[in-house]
Amino acid sequence: MLQSAYYESDLAAFCQASENEVLGELTAQHHFALENQQRHAWQQQISILKASLIGVAAGRIYFEFAIPRMGKRADVVVLIAGVVFVIEFKVGSATFDQAALEQVHDYALDLKNFHKGSHDATILPILVATNAAHQTPPGYCWAADRVAKPVCATPSNLFDVITAALAQTSTFPLDHSQWSHSGYQPTPTIVEAAQALYRNHDVSEIARSGADAENLGRTTDRINELIENAKESNRKVICFVTGVPGAGKTLAGLNIATTRVLGHADEHAVFLSGNGPLVDVLREALARDQAARDKVPKKDAARKVSGFVQNIHHFRDEALRDPKAPVERVVVFDEAQRAWNRDQATKFMQQKRGHADFDMSEPVFLVGVMDRHESWCVIVCLIGGGQEINTGEGGLAEWIDVMGQQFKHWDVHVSSRLDDPDYIWDTETSAALKKVFAFKDEALHLGVSMRSFRAESLSEFVGHVIENRPCDARIAYEKIANRYPIQLTRDLNTARQWLRGKARGSERYGLVASSGAYRLRPEGIFMKSQIDAPVWFLNDRADVRSSYYLEEVASEFDVQGLELDWTGVCWDADYRFEGGGWKHYSFRGTKWQRSNAPEKQLFLKNAYRVILTRARQGMVIFVPRGSNADPTRPCAYYDSTFDYLLSCGIPELAAHSPL
Repeated sequence: MLQSAYYESDLAAFCQASENEVLGELTAQHHFALENQQRHAWQQQISILKASLIGVAAGRIYFEFAIPRMGKRADVVVLIAGVVFVIEFKVGSATFDQAALEQVHDYALDLKNFHKGSHDATILPILVATNAAHQTPPGYCWAADRVAKPVCATPSNLFDVITAALAQTSTFPLDHSQWSHSGYQPTPTIVEAAQALYRNHDVSEIARSGADAENLGRTTDRINELIENAKESNRKVICFVTGVPGAGKTLAGLNIATTRVLGHADEHAVFLSGNGPLVDVLREALARDQAARDKVPKKDAARKVSGFVQNIHHFRDEALRDPKAPVERVVVFDEAQRAWNRDQATKFMQQKRGHADFDMSEPVFLVGVMDRHESWCVIVCLIGGGQEINTGEGGLAEWIDVMGQQFKHWDVHVSSRLDDPDYIWDTETSAALKKVFAFKDEALHLGVSMRSFRAESLSEFVGHVIENRPCDARIAYEKIANRYPIQLTRDLNTARQWLRGKARGSERYGLVASSGAYRLRPEGIFMKSQIDAPVWFLNDRADVRSSYYLEEVASEFDVQGLELDWTGVCWDADYRFEGGGWKHYSFRGTKWQRSNAPEKQLFLKNAYRVILTRARQGMVIFVPRGSNADPTRPCAYYDSTFDYLLSCGIPELAAHSPL
């Protein structure tokens, strides 16, 4: 577990302590080789704070306070009365750069959202540039959750900044002991989680307690137990883990893979996904993070990362080249329900890879590859409900068939929810599952959404919306409305304004739409243009290709398995509400055509399920007005959808209304 702070003390004791006493304790808790630059920074901070806090009311000070979700430490946190001051220093700087302001704002928001003791606190982030010219105390801009916008301070006016803020607030004093021991319950993005796990952090440091611990911890422990049992009994095991959207299936998979890699190097555990954007984003994020931490070239870091996170298709191609058993004993297949069926896999392998005799589904081939091991091995299949979004994705059917027909000598462990309609939507697969001898296990189901830390019922609400249950949707939305804002608009610029106004610090926002939303083009949305997923998800506000610019729009294929803080969902006429129900269309040539095939209808519904569940904190839904002068997008195509969404309880956001 991360130590919460390197040094903490009552303010009075801190002000009376010598600089060397404080510095000595900081050094002792650092546990790393101390560079002169860090020592000098601490000396400057101690000196400035001792001078600035003399005469301030009683309180508590913490140096190097841990922010686990971000894998970082805030320079200083000071508790005075009912106010939490988060202070970040830029030693030697004469300016207040935007990145530093975002960083201290992020720390403050992290405390507000994830630190129990800070949920109801007033929080002021302060950036101190030690060489900046003296400034008069700034004005304070408090958000509704009582987290202020960051303020700039200098050593000469830090005292005034703190006392002026205290004079403006009237809150109940915080109990320092209760605050510091209240617990930190972060909900990281999958990128942040992967980075933390790859740094060898325990999963308990990045997952909330309560429902999350009950789900994620139980599932991880059970899979580790199955792996150990397989090793001891020399058995081959496959297990199927289910979970609602955002429940942490990918996090569970990454946790299993990293745990086995770090503790059992001989197993060569690997995390595999057929989701190309997810693999690309995770690899790039891990490589950037390791390169920055270890000060090594990014290409060297990327080479190491590539062995841990792999594209399932590359794993497949390597197995085709080499007929021996793979080095990996434990493989985690993310989004296993998206594996190709026999027709799709055969067509691709014969036409694109030149394997004329290839004639099997991906599950048949992949299990066959692991079956090359003479002794034990384990496959973990992560199965999402309502996630099939592309032609040729076999769902569960292919996995169930292969285990029941060709690999009966394997032990099969399945989630007790595997036969729910969300995972098995056809009678054939349901019948096939009944023929397979499988151990059912409740611990292999993740039932609580972690993505929307403000709204665990989001997936329930979205399910009602896309299944044409407006009354149930209204009830579900009432449960989350005060924590998870959702707005409707007919104006794209209004949607952009709302997103920019809602996001604080480095919170990420972006526009998403169905891959078939071709008639959003008159609105400036070009769905035939591909985004560069790592750039879109990881680069900063200065990059026009990033999600922040709200120009390039991501599809369900780009965002599945990933998330943003805030999204703008752009709704086209491919999935339109008419005649009292949802109708499915695809745009071909110059007109819309009905999609009558059940498989295509399912994929389109799931595409909207995916883009409606990508936001962690809230979303705005943009439904165009259309134009009766354009036969491909008459107003009626969009008005009925907009009216239906209103009937689901989603309020309309007036154009250019206050945020």
